[in-house]
Amino acid sequence: MKISAKVSNSLNHHEVWLDTNGTVSQLNIPSRPTGFGSSANGGELLFLSLATCFCNDLYREAAKKDITLSKVEVEASGEFTAEGEPGFNLTYEVAIEGDAPKSVLDTLIAHTDKVAEIHNTLRKGVSVTLTSK
Repeated sequence: MKISAKVSNSLNHHEVWLDTNGTVSQLNIPSRPTGFGSSANGGELLFLSLATCFCNDLYREAAKKDITLSKVEVEASGEFTAEGEPGFNLTYEVAIEGDAPKSVLDTLIAHTDKVAEIHNTLRKGVSVTLTSK
């Protein structure tokens, strides 16, 4: 699966495109009040990525086990200090409702934590390479 995200920014103009295997969608994130940059910061989008990945993966893994989920809530958070320093204390909380007993839903959450791709990418600590156009 090939995934990319693109940002185009100029005065009072901010566009975000997401692409997964050629399926493109846009995400509506306005410019900062100054007109330049994004109103959402990278940390917020990182934590949104963690929450979104886990939410989607819960539905995927539940379907494999014939569990129907009726509600999923995921809240991811963390901290950043000085400019240029990596984030720390990354955590997330999950609450789900479905047609299975609580013990089965708890097992589903634990299993999904082991297979969530974004989480495992961060846990592994992959390299990020800058290229130029």
